[in-house]
Amino acid sequence: MRSTRASDSGPPVGTAARIRDAAVVRFARDGFSAGLRAVAADAGVTAGLVVHHFGSKDGLRAACDAFVLDFIHSEKMKATTRSVNAIAQLAEVEQYAPYAMYALRSIQAGGELGKVFVERMAKDAEDYLEAGVQSGMIRPSRDPAARARWMTYQHTGSLLLWMSLHGKAVEVDEFRAELRRMSDEITLPALELFTDGLFVDRTMLDDYLMYVPDPPAESEQR
Repeated sequence: MRSTRASDSGPPVGTAARIRDAAVVRFARDGFSAGLRAVAADAGVTAGLVVHHFGSKDGLRAACDAFVLDFIHSEKMKATTRSVNAIAQLAEVEQYAPYAMYALRSIQAGGELGKVFVERMAKDAEDYLEAGVQSGMIRPSRDPAARARWMTYQHTGSLLLWMSLHGKAVEVDEFRAELRRMSDEITLPALELFTDGLFVDRTMLDDYLMYVPDPPAESEQR
């Protein structure tokens, strides 16, 4: 992703990228209450230089949002199109900790930026699931957008639960270890569920498909 900068003058683009990367880690650890001075110190620059590149804290967060979402989209696209070995990605799951933490902080923060972040995650999920369908790796869905949204909620929900059970400040290394533990615990049942399914027949699905176009009257439900 191209780094954000305020103008064509001033420090090189690499400085903006260093600030953005530092901000991702700082916001992941402390949430968006972290100030520009803390980000600047982490990046080894002045707060004024942060403002020069990003204009404001909201501008910096928007750049971080875009960077993290692009990274997640890219990695998921690789896994669902077999352009990389998904097992190899699992073996290096710790490297995704800062980005996963940042995503959770963005969702926790709520507000308009939080809503936009979740909407982009769901849309991106729809994109890479469709890429998986086209590659022959994933089954088609009757409602691709709804499936993508459900998976987005499911994947972030377990991590949000973990985050809520820990303090406001979580060290990235601590989260790396927890991400590895969670991955080891849930990968088998998740793959089993996605590959073999859960129900032994179509009864519930068929009943629901009949219900959707013609739901029973209230008196029939009693």
